[in-house]
Amino acid sequence: MSRILGLDPGEVRIGVALSDPTGTIASPHGHIDVRTTDAVAAIKALADEFEVDLVVVGLPVRLDGSEGPAAARSRSLGRRIAEAIAIPVTYADERFTTVTAEQVLLEGNVRRAKRKTARDPIAAAVMLQGHLDRQTGHGGHGDRSDP
Repeated sequence: MSRILGLDPGEVRIGVALSDPTGTIASPHGHIDVRTTDAVAAIKALADEFEVDLVVVGLPVRLDGSEGPAAARSRSLGRRIAEAIAIPVTYADERFTTVTAEQVLLEGNVRRAKRKTARDPIAAAVMLQGHLDRQTGHGGHGDRSDP
């Protein structure tokens, strides 16, 4: 079995999460600073290191389900990853994942400075866990697999 890589793209950082080898549990892994790092190269290195067989990119759709500029940036990232890595890329609705991550951090009394960098990987894990749960029939919004 191999892992699934979850990405929560932002303008400054991409939150990274990984599934366990059984594809059951998502865990925060870290973030990629897009200002200082070649994001696609970093994602390829992670995919190689953890023997990833699927990349799930968070798709920030609007409340009405339509896609705006942020979703277009996510799809662009997904296309660049698909071109660089010979593994499938799919998309998952990431609405409210950042809000959920922020609530978890506030409930854990995490200081503001630490929340800033911890929020993105947790949001990626929330998004990826939703994807994993949908794959096993445990509910949630549908994935958007179309590239």
